[in-house]
Amino acid sequence: MLFGLDGVEIGLIIVFLCLFGGILSGFPMAFAIGGAGVISFAIIAALDSAGLLIHQSIDTASDAYRALVASGVKPDAISVFRYPDLPRLGESVFPRGWEVALDRNVSFIVNRINERVLAGQSIETLLAVLMFVMMGITLERSKIANDLLTTMARVFGPLPGGLAVSVVVVGAFLAASTGIVGATVVTMGLLSLPTMLRNNYSPEIATGVIAASGTLGQIIPPSIVIVLLGTLAGDLYATSQEARAQAAGCGDALTYLGEPAVVSVGTLFQAALLPGILLALLYALYAFGYALFNPKRAPAVELGSTNAEVITRNEAFTWFLGVPVALIAGLLLLAQVGIIGSQSLQVDTFTDRGEGAALRTNVSDDCKAAMIELHGQAAWDESVAQQQAIDESGGVDESHRLTPEEIAERVAEKEANAAPIGTGVATILLLSALVLALARGVMPSAPAKPLLIGALGVVLALLADILLIAPSTSSGASLVILAIPYALAFYGCVHAAGRLAQNDMIRVVFPPLVLIVAVLGSILGGITNPTPAAALGAGGAIMLAAYRRLKDLDRSGMVIIWSTFAIVVAILLGINFDLRISRGDVPMESWFAFIGAYAAYLYAVFGLLYSCWVLFTGGILTPVVRETAKVTSMVFTILIGSQLLNLVVISFGGEHYIQQFLRSFDNEYKVFLIVMLVLFILGFVLDFLEIIYIVIPIVGPVIYGGTFDPKWVTIMIAVNLQTSFLTPPFGFALFYLRGVAPKEVTTGHIYRGVVPFVLIQVMGLGLLWFFPGIVTIVPALIGN
Repeated sequence: MLFGLDGVEIGLIIVFLCLFGGILSGFPMAFAIGGAGVISFAIIAALDSAGLLIHQSIDTASDAYRALVASGVKPDAISVFRYPDLPRLGESVFPRGWEVALDRNVSFIVNRINERVLAGQSIETLLAVLMFVMMGITLERSKIANDLLTTMARVFGPLPGGLAVSVVVVGAFLAASTGIVGATVVTMGLLSLPTMLRNNYSPEIATGVIAASGTLGQIIPPSIVIVLLGTLAGDLYATSQEARAQAAGCGDALTYLGEPAVVSVGTLFQAALLPGILLALLYALYAFGYALFNPKRAPAVELGSTNAEVITRNEAFTWFLGVPVALIAGLLLLAQVGIIGSQSLQVDTFTDRGEGAALRTNVSDDCKAAMIELHGQAAWDESVAQQQAIDESGGVDESHRLTPEEIAERVAEKEANAAPIGTGVATILLLSALVLALARGVMPSAPAKPLLIGALGVVLALLADILLIAPSTSSGASLVILAIPYALAFYGCVHAAGRLAQNDMIRVVFPPLVLIVAVLGSILGGITNPTPAAALGAGGAIMLAAYRRLKDLDRSGMVIIWSTFAIVVAILLGINFDLRISRGDVPMESWFAFIGAYAAYLYAVFGLLYSCWVLFTGGILTPVVRETAKVTSMVFTILIGSQLLNLVVISFGGEHYIQQFLRSFDNEYKVFLIVMLVLFILGFVLDFLEIIYIVIPIVGPVIYGGTFDPKWVTIMIAVNLQTSFLTPPFGFALFYLRGVAPKEVTTGHIYRGVVPFVLIQVMGLGLLWFFPGIVTIVPALIGN
């Protein structure tokens, strides 16, 4: 053996050295990865042909091996790591020659590109990457970050370390709206770093907090990392659990697990929400604590007020905290006691199919033993009892169509149990009341008459819904009854909006906040999957940027405002009216609603096209599209190159060798800890894209093939990958910041500044390790 190493080990070293050399060569990463795969394969093939690479494999024809298999040990569990004393055979790393391996690689790379890049199941999800990138770049070019940084600095500046805390808040905000690390770090470096240094902030804390806050876009949804990692994790988890089920003697993963082996990107977004907020909170707490112990290195700074009118503490407490909390708590209380709830009278026209047993019990003895070990004897006995009861009753009840009388009976029963106030009406009126309350707090000295008229409309709408509108009342009649109260509430809200615009914080934060809520809410609430939500975000970002552009030019943005209102109108009409005009008997109110919704849709499209024209004539849209194409092309080219490199590793047995090493440990936590340490170390020299597409496919079958929750595993990896932007010497956030930092800020300042935040990342990983509920609680709550 060459250098006393196994041939596969030498092959892995060659691959890593070629990859590292490609990175240092200065070639674009997307091409360096593919080139590293080609060069490393050529070197390994040449050494193998010269007889220098010898792989020591277990002799499966030996008596010792046969005795081990006869004792009950499965062949897949036998490896040189677990049983090093077994007889071995020396063989080539390419047993059938490198020519056959090359032919297989070429055919496999074509298939993989077709499956994962061009026409596979994950291509629809990968399209979200393009639109999230466009959303982020558009918002970055719209100068929204400039306004956010200025406003948040005024809010948090008077606190110790307030400027650093404001950077963290803006970083989290931009993470939820853009998710582009480079754009966020550069923007905050250009705007915040000079201000912090001018106010005597230490270069270390200033650069560290900017670099760390910029990386929050990698974990706070909508995160491109989670989209890319989620598409891969879904395939790995499904495949690994199928293999695990078959190894246990079961036919499929559904039988063995009792549930589908599925993890989606939307679920991962839900799981990443709390960890992202946790990291941002830890960053802010460190900045605040640093300022308390080092007040001269992170002093408090007074930069002015965000409100046009001076308000007292009591007024602020009443209108910004007391009244909003009372309104929200009141709605939740009324919902709990059944006064607010659904008024829908839709019923199924078929009966529900009977429930089956919790676990399938018609399985082999091996599968039964494995299922009892996994789920417990009590769960198995309960499933057996459930199946016996089903069999004694004649089997599972099949679904059948209900008669008109049965449907009418169910509708009447549902109407009798319906809540007096509908959820939709209550939500609209709550939002209106909150707007009125905040407007009163912003300008308490302004005339209260318009706000009181709006409040009167809210109260009248509630009374009308309780006294005059029944669940069976048609949507058209309900709209007529509520027209006057809604008009009064709308009048008050229009005046309130004018007052709220006088507050810099509300004026700056509200538009992107609405976009974030729309995008994330549609994903986290299960309304749609990430791809349509990303399209919504990209369209909203274009309209938001166009409105900002028109304001800079002192031109009216009412076309965009009315387009946004048209989208809301179309959604409300679609929710409250049946717009299916192709059915047999269409009532007149449905025709009016359809015409109104279609007109609103056309006007919204016009507003989007108008926004594109504004950005195009302003020289913004062209660079946005060009930059989006560059980033997206880079991602997909890296995907193709990494597939080539991954197939090279598979061809000489490198993937199987690594998986055997990991499976030689009996403790799952030890295996996952080793993987996390390797990923952390690789983060010093590799970007997150290379780690996702090169390393994760190799170790994925092991870490996703056990008992761990796939959501927890994926989010742990995502948080770990976030550190790759911060760890010297190749942390991309450090390069971005170095490029825009003033001359007096040295590279040493930046490196020393990020060290505490890297340690905070490690501490965050530790919290997620010991408290996995931080990851799983949000998906569980939303799922229920």
